[in-house]
Amino acid sequence: MTTFSRHAVLEWNGDVMNGGGQVAAGTSAFAVPATFPSTGGEAAGKTTPEELLAASHATCYGIALRSLIGRHGGRARRLTVTATITAEKGPRGIRIQSSHLRGQVESLEGIDQKQLQQIAQEARERCTISIALEGTVAIGRPWSPSEDAGRPARRPRRALASSE
Repeated sequence: MTTFSRHAVLEWNGDVMNGGGQVAAGTSAFAVPATFPSTGGEAAGKTTPEELLAASHATCYGIALRSLIGRHGGRARRLTVTATITAEKGPRGIRIQSSHLRGQVESLEGIDQKQLQQIAQEARERCTISIALEGTVAIGRPWSPSEDAGRPARRPRRALASSE
């Protein structure tokens, strides 16, 4: 087993409500302005911890799903995953309520709908962020049936996913 770590650094100026900062990846892959979450909308061009969590969940799940599609003999031209974090702001602060995953795969070949459902569940079970959230946050069902899965791709086709 290999152990590794990743880090990010937040530099914040001012108080929580009126201040702001920048969060940067330890790898220098990104550096973005950060702000305190607001229920009335977000400042354009600034991120929040909840948005970064959504980005992490979408990335992790998408990489796992793409890898497993290939391992199961499938091919896809493009995969898109959206993770939506829902939070509640109350007397004890902000609490994450759920992460809703929605996936879309274009031009999927070699995998039928039943296989896609199994692969999607396996991706959820392997995704590091899903594992970290499990038991504390509701994670929406990552993939739902579509008529396009497994058909030969004569033109771009899409299999849609939603946890609704």
